[in-house]
Parts: sequence; C-alpha cells; structure tokens
Amino acid sequence: MILLLAVPLATVLIYSVMTGGRGNVSLPLTIENYTELASKSVYAYILFKSLMVALAVTAITVVLAYPVAYFVSFHIKPERKSLWLFLITIPFWTSYIIRVSLWFVILGYDGVLDKTLMSLGIIDTQLNFSSYGIPAIIFVLAHAYAPFAVLPIFVSLEKVDRSLLEAGQDLGESRWATFLRVTLPLSMPGVIASSLIVFIPTVGDYVTPKLVGDGKQPLIANFIETQLLKLQNFPQGSAFAVVSMLMVAIVSVAFVLANKRFIGGQK
Repeated sequence: MILLLAVPLATVLIYSVMTGGRGNVSLPLTIENYTELASKSVYAYILFKSLMVALAVTAITVVLAYPVAYFVSFHIKPERKSLWLFLITIPFWTSYIIRVSLWFVILGYDGVLDKTLMSLGIIDTQLNFSSYGIPAIIFVLAHAYAPFAVLPIFVSLEKVDRSLLEAGQDLGESRWATFLRVTLPLSMPGVIASSLIVFIPTVGDYVTPKLVGDGKQPLIANFIETQLLKLQNFPQGSAFAVVSMLMVAIVSVAFVLANKRFIGGQK
C-alpha cells in the first residue's frame, strides 16, 4: 500500500506545489499552479464537464442495473443465479480498449448502425453517432461499466430478509410500497457501492473521450495526459490531478452521507 498508493500520491502532491516545465521540476515551492487553475475558466469547464459526464453515466448505469440485479435476485431460481451472473460478467472477458473500439466500429461513420438503418430505409444519410460528442461518450461509458453496477446491487439484494417483505404484504402493503419502504432502503448500500464503483473510474476515463466523439471532448484524464506527457508540465498536470482527486472525494463523501440520510429517514 505504501509503495503503490502512498508514494505516488505523495509525489503528485509534491510536484503540484513545485516550479517547473518542459520536463523540469525544481524549487521554490509555490501555489501558482493552483492559482492558474482557479484563474482560467477553461479549467473549471473541463472539471465541470467531467463531473457532469461521470454523474450522468453513474445515474444511467445504476438505474438500468438495478432492475437486472432485482430480477436475478428475486425471480431466478437459486440454482440458475450463477449462470446469470456468469453471463453478466462476459464483457469482462475482453479488454476495455477493445470494447470501446468495437463501439466505434458500430456507431462510427459507415459503421454497423449506419449501414443497418440505411439498408432498412430508415435514414438517407450517415448518422455517425460516435461523433455526437458527450452523448456518445456517455452511452459507451454506461455500457462499459454496466457489469460493475449490477454485481454490488445483486449482492445487497441477496442479503434482504425475504420474511420482511412477506410481513409487509401481510400488513396490507402493496408490492410497490413494500419495495419502496423495505427492499430499496435495505439495498441502498449496494446502490451506493455501485455508484462509487462507476463514478470514480468514469471521472478519470481516458480512452473513451479519445476514441469516441471525434476526440473533441477532452475530459480530466485527457487534459492531465496533455500536461504530463505532451507538454511535460509536471507541476501543472499534478495540480490538476490533485484538484480532480479532491472533487472525486467530495462527491464520494456526498454519496455516503446521502445514503445515511436516506436510511435514517426510512427508519
């Protein structure tokens, strides 16, 4: 943990308050890197756009994953649940980069989607959905992280005591009311875990914005890559990385606190 986590983080923190550029890092210590980030609106825009994309992907993925997890947990026979989970994890068998590249083949200009719609006479010109910028990025990211969202929710639903649901219905509650007052609150730890598992890597995703959306919608990771590798401005790139980590930490804590308030309110 010290070697693989603490040391790299400490290095980024130290670099972020140092002076340098073009591959050089030196003293004196300074906060100018953070001052520049705060003074230019383009940096705030990149952070805000990345946050909105990550939140949209998280919301879409969790909303779509919950019914799948609920169906497997409550409507599939116990002896067949392993098979369904096995099928859900099939996307993990291939590289993430390969999956994103295949979506580019499907959604890109003269791709599978365009050819199919044109052959059916639905459209007359190429859609080239992969060039639609943010919507295309959100769509591909939601698919890529869907399995991550299903499994934690499924585990949480499996722990729900079925006798509580039966008791609610025996007391005259409808299935929907029982779901809202019993099942959903008890499964919220899985929902929050899914949200964090999807949100955190989505904020720092680099491949999808690079390949989808014509590469014209850079997010946080793309900007950091430009600063560190292309411009070799290690202090500026490190400062942006620190700010993005703080943003992720704040949102993650907000997720956890919202979960506690939701459960407390239900009680």
